[in-house]
Amino acid sequence: MPDPEARAEVSENMVTPMEEIAVGVEGLRIVFVNVFGIANANGSWTLIDTGLPFSAGLVRKWGESRFGGPPSSIVLTHGHFDHVSGAADLAQAWSVPIYAHPLEFPYLTGEKEYPPPQTGAGGGLMSWLAPLYPRGPVDLSRWLRPLATGPGAGQQSPVPGWEVVPTPGHTPGHISLFRSSDMTLLVGDAFCTTKPESFFEAALAQIPELHGPPAYFTADPAQAARSIRLLTGLHPRTLAPGHGRPLAGAELEEKLPVLATEYSADDRGMDPGPNLVAA
Repeated sequence: MPDPEARAEVSENMVTPMEEIAVGVEGLRIVFVNVFGIANANGSWTLIDTGLPFSAGLVRKWGESRFGGPPSSIVLTHGHFDHVSGAADLAQAWSVPIYAHPLEFPYLTGEKEYPPPQTGAGGGLMSWLAPLYPRGPVDLSRWLRPLATGPGAGQQSPVPGWEVVPTPGHTPGHISLFRSSDMTLLVGDAFCTTKPESFFEAALAQIPELHGPPAYFTADPAQAARSIRLLTGLHPRTLAPGHGRPLAGAELEEKLPVLATEYSADDRGMDPGPNLVAA
């Protein structure tokens, strides 16, 4: 009899590798969300986010193939279902810890679930389907460890050479990762390079544009705007988002400050920000 779990797995034709985004950084797009692997100088590697439900097997196969074995740890940018659904299976299989900002812990330890989505925020099919998305709670407490931030945190970082940048707004404990040696930025859902509310753009076309975070699940849009301004001030040269294609070069440097200036959202998260072509 066929294994029902095997039938539920995400198909391999729904994933797209993204090789050599920056030195030691590779990605895997799973339908409409990205996970990343970072090669560390000590020979280990770190997985950033863990993808959609039923995608853990594909993430594991990709990661072990690209980086030569299991990672030393998993880092979560935040706890939404499309970023954490493979976490328990992967941590179990690899026997590795999962790191997240302490403000995300209530949503990752089974204590709380995220607030209901703002249905229709920003328009688009993904927004109207938002009530169907899992909101948790999930319980990763067996593997969960706190991410250190601030001065001196680099010595304790599971991603050596990268700064953990708190970027709240989309969720309370959302983080981004920045490597100053080559100005590479992984932003999670702090902002996107595709329109996240549109299924066609988010999952199919992935037209390279700069947009704010997914409006329907952004808890504090005003705080999200401040986080976009903070990340813009880092002057990244290469950008790898949770939704959309990686971007680099002069156009990114030109358009990101425009997003930071023009992104605005009321307290319901209804405005997804400007539609800025970035490549």
